[in-house]
Amino acid sequence: MFELKWLWNNLKGDRARYIAALCLSVIGSMMMIINPYIGQLVVDTFITHENAARNLVEKRDLLIWLCLGMIGFTLLRTGLAYLTTMLYERASQNMLYRVRVFLYNKIQGQDMEYYDHNRTGDLMTRMTGDLDMVRHSLAWIIKTIIESATLFIASVAFFFWIDWVLTLWLLILAPPSFIVAFLFARKVRPMYVNLRERLSQLNSAAQENIAANRVVKAFAREEHEIEKFQEKNVNYSTANKKAALVWLDFFPFMETFSQAFAVILMVVGGLFVMNGRLTFGEFASVSALLWAIAYPLRTIGIVINDIQRFHASLTKIMEIYYARPKIKNRHRTETVRRYQGRIEFDRVTFKYGDRPVLQDVSFIIEPGETVAIMGPTGAGKTTIANLIPRFYDVTEGRVLVDGVDVRELELDELRANIGIATQDVLLFSDTIDGNIAYGDPDLPEEDTVKYAKLAAAHEFIEKMPEGYDTIIGERGVGLSGGQKQRIALSRALAVKRPILILDDTTSAVDLETEEHIQNSLMNLDTPCTKIIIAQRVSTTARADRILIVDGGRIVEQGTHAELLAKGGYYYEVFKLQNEGIERQVDRRGEKPV
Repeated sequence: MFELKWLWNNLKGDRARYIAALCLSVIGSMMMIINPYIGQLVVDTFITHENAARNLVEKRDLLIWLCLGMIGFTLLRTGLAYLTTMLYERASQNMLYRVRVFLYNKIQGQDMEYYDHNRTGDLMTRMTGDLDMVRHSLAWIIKTIIESATLFIASVAFFFWIDWVLTLWLLILAPPSFIVAFLFARKVRPMYVNLRERLSQLNSAAQENIAANRVVKAFAREEHEIEKFQEKNVNYSTANKKAALVWLDFFPFMETFSQAFAVILMVVGGLFVMNGRLTFGEFASVSALLWAIAYPLRTIGIVINDIQRFHASLTKIMEIYYARPKIKNRHRTETVRRYQGRIEFDRVTFKYGDRPVLQDVSFIIEPGETVAIMGPTGAGKTTIANLIPRFYDVTEGRVLVDGVDVRELELDELRANIGIATQDVLLFSDTIDGNIAYGDPDLPEEDTVKYAKLAAAHEFIEKMPEGYDTIIGERGVGLSGGQKQRIALSRALAVKRPILILDDTTSAVDLETEEHIQNSLMNLDTPCTKIIIAQRVSTTARADRILIVDGGRIVEQGTHAELLAKGGYYYEVFKLQNEGIERQVDRRGEKPV
């Protein structure tokens, strides 16, 4: 019943249309008994009646009207069936549209933790195949159930009107038929839940392979990926066949029961005709409408199959529909105030699940200050960056922006004051101009060029086939790693936010380009607090302060000169990087500068 209530709630706006479709289904199904009844009158009056010949002469007008009535009711039922189908389709398609928009908005509003625990392929399956199954259920399954039930009840009532004993003989097979259907439903339901999960795994495997196609080709692992996909495909196919074959175990019983109706009618009805209990016309009308009892039994397996698929799909959809993000806006802000850019970490501890990442981290970044963060891989540098825009919430302690705990700030306002260039660069299938202006669609063209120049991207963009109007492939396919980083940096600079977070955004560029970018960052025309995560000393050397993170703790901090004097981690990195440059110069036979 909860599923039906959910469908009803989401039919808002189309409920009248859907109720009209249900009513027309009932009316159309009940009209199915009219033509057999007219046929009965024709047979008993003009064929088997003792005065049939005279009736053909004297009651010819009646015969014509009865024939016209059969044609008219047939055309009327056809028209009603067309109108009913259109109403069902319109209501179900409108519901599908609304629910898909709602689910998309729901997914957009989820926090990072939600994406950490849900596969992309699974979410895509829910937004496509599962939603289509729900629409199919609304437009076809419910329609079939209503029409079959109405037709069955109307036919049984008609049969009782003709002869109640014959009707009881015909209904003797109904109870065992419904018992078999119940057993089938109970057995097949968990199979469709498993089938739905197999389909999700198959889609996830395909999505991951397509997204990582360059890595696959780089390592020549096409055969491995084909085998992995084939394994998922076989699992899905096996589960699909297993669920389908269950019906074959029950099909012989259902088919036997449905065919047995004709045998009962032939034996019992034939005896009743011979002893005069039934007229031949009544026998003919029952025979013409016998399919109305057998039809629900024939289709019950298909209906139950689809109901189980519907249940499995709707369960997955509801997981998104009723998902509640832990980090969300309390209400939308119409006007976004500009922050000063002061950032403070107050005894911050953070854990991914049970795994500690940051432990008792404290520091303050004043407005306009440039702070670099260095440390070994896995030390917690990116986590620090993720806590500022509140992608995650701290486990203990506080992260404050302008003296206010970020958990008390409106989320959209907070993030509207932060520009980010992430470590994992993602560009959209759009023009280069569209990617740079992603954060501000109204950005003038001259500003697009301006920030591309600041990020040292203008020169290579101009050499592209259509310049800034060049459409780049999905995730920046067709660009080098350094080019993608520079476009991502242009995108972060273009929004002119008071806080700028750059997570290893110059790792793929050469030293000359990096020098240009560093000069640009030092001379921005808007006040900006900058947090730069990097591994190169050349990137961090100009920072006002450098934080060294190791094991989730800040183990060193100071200026470039102060950290070199301490002889710790920063000094070791500096020495290693400079010795590497000197060795490369010596091998070329050049004198180090």
